[in-house]
Amino acid sequence: MEELFKAIGDENRLRILNLLTDYELCVCEIEVLLDLNQSNVSRHLGKLKSSGIISSYKDGQWIHYRLSDEFKKNSTDLLKYLREQVFNRSAYVRELRKCKIYIDSPLSCQDITSDKDRVQVFLEGELERQIFLEESKNEK
Repeated sequence: MEELFKAIGDENRLRILNLLTDYELCVCEIEVLLDLNQSNVSRHLGKLKSSGIISSYKDGQWIHYRLSDEFKKNSTDLLKYLREQVFNRSAYVRELRKCKIYIDSPLSCQDITSDKDRVQVFLEGELERQIFLEESKNEK
C-alpha cells in the first residue's frame, strides 16, 4: 500500500494516470500530451508499472501503457476518489480533452516521431477551438 501511495504522490504521475484511466497510450503520446520529455515520462511510467498501477505490452517498436487489470479490480474506491476529487480539476480536464482530440484524430506515433512540434501545435489549436466554440454557444 505504501508503494502505491508513493507512486501516485507525484504530480506528473497523477497527470499520466489521469490519461491512462481512459486511454491506452505509448511514451511518445504521453510526452506530447503532457509536454514532458521522453526520459521523464519513461521514469514515471517505470514507477507506476513497478507499483502495479499500470501494465504494458510491445507492439513493434511501440510500448503501450494502460491501467493494469489488477489495479482496476482492487482499487475501485481509489480510482473513484481520483476521478471525483483530483481529475476533475481544470488542468486535468484540459489534458484529458487534449488526449481525446488526439485519439479521435488521424495522428499517430509516427506523426509524433516525425514532427512532435506540429502535433503539439495542432492539439493545442484544436483544444482552443473547441473551448471557443463552447464558450460562444454558452453566451447565446
